[in-house]
Amino acid sequence: QVQLVESGGGLVQAGGSLRLSCAASGSIFSIGVMGWYRQAPGKERDLVASITRDGITNYVESVKGRFTISRDSAKNTVYLQMNSLKPEDTAIYYCKANVQRDAWSRYREVWGQGTLVTVSS
Repeated sequence: QVQLVESGGGLVQAGGSLRLSCAASGSIFSIGVMGWYRQAPGKERDLVASITRDGITNYVESVKGRFTISRDSAKNTVYLQMNSLKPEDTAIYYCKANVQRDAWSRYREVWGQGTLVTVSS
């Protein structure tokens, strides 16, 4: 079994910052792309940012210049530094990783349980 555990969510005022962490544990041979998604009330879950094993990043337009995704492959951990937060960033943030459990398995998607980020105006 592979688990992703997020942390770092909370309540912050507009303009503030938060740093989310997501650590993968369990039977892991290799981790490919890791990403952060978010789901606001009444809306679908959407990609926020992703990072490949080689460090290539991708961001949704609305967070470019404010959010930074990074990863520590030695710790199987991905981070999301969120600056200049806006009320519209309020959502549950989910971590996702493509995980290979052994050399003979294909990559499978694994999701974390989510962490709530609330930005007050």
